[in-house]
Amino acid sequence: MIQDKELIVITGGAGGIGTAVAKTFKNQHIIITDYSADIVNKAVENLKDDGYSASGLACDITDKEEVNKLVKFVSESGKLKALIHTAGVSGTVQDLEKIFTIDLKATEILVDAFYEIATNGSVAILLSSMMAHTVPANEAYDDALTHPQKEGSFETVRQYVQEDSNLMYNFAKRGVQLVSINHADKWGAKGARILTVSPGVIETAMAKKANEEHPEQMEMIKKATPLKRNGSPEDVAEVINFLSSDKASFINATDILIDGGVIHNIKLMMSSNKGD
Repeated sequence: MIQDKELIVITGGAGGIGTAVAKTFKNQHIIITDYSADIVNKAVENLKDDGYSASGLACDITDKEEVNKLVKFVSESGKLKALIHTAGVSGTVQDLEKIFTIDLKATEILVDAFYEIATNGSVAILLSSMMAHTVPANEAYDDALTHPQKEGSFETVRQYVQEDSNLMYNFAKRGVQLVSINHADKWGAKGARILTVSPGVIETAMAKKANEEHPEQMEMIKKATPLKRNGSPEDVAEVINFLSSDKASFINATDILIDGGVIHNIKLMMSSNKGD
């Protein structure tokens, strides 16, 4: 029966980490969503050619109406097992409000909408970033990060990022973690989980663009990584696959770092720079 079909919904599923995640779900139906119908259709076609069960729907995740259409599509296709939210932009877009809206506000829009079809055993896994761990807790902005749809939230956060799009990215990703924690009780009442994953430097198109714009900084991060390498999309995908499974049924309202151990050294470097 279609109601019994467990579904894996992947935002940003047409590229990078999203595609790698999809390829770990050989035995479940995958629903791919991304901003472009052409991109979604191509991704679904590629998955089907490789023997996967897949379908897709284009969606602007910043638009509540489009997100509600996505939720309806999912509910009519089966039972939500996992929402894996990998869609987002980096600081390279150089637009503070766009970063806040796509990376944080849209995340809560998705969490609110998918809560309606979450059931016992469902899970939402939201991509944060290791750089979220460089933003200290502060009541001056944490409420705005926790409630990004609230009027004035963007303006509040903007005061603390020095018009720096990379800093806004870091703050938005801290917000993703706070949104997850804030919604945990509500999801938990249904027997559903919500948590975040924080990748480090992962070899995706987004990381390649960052490397082109900041080659010295990216090389420094690689050298500071205890494992002396960047991560692969598969490094992240395999962890997300595990977190989506019933084997991870007591992992909830927390963040999982997948950064090769580098964030500790980044914090030390940042602390040293402040002291100079």
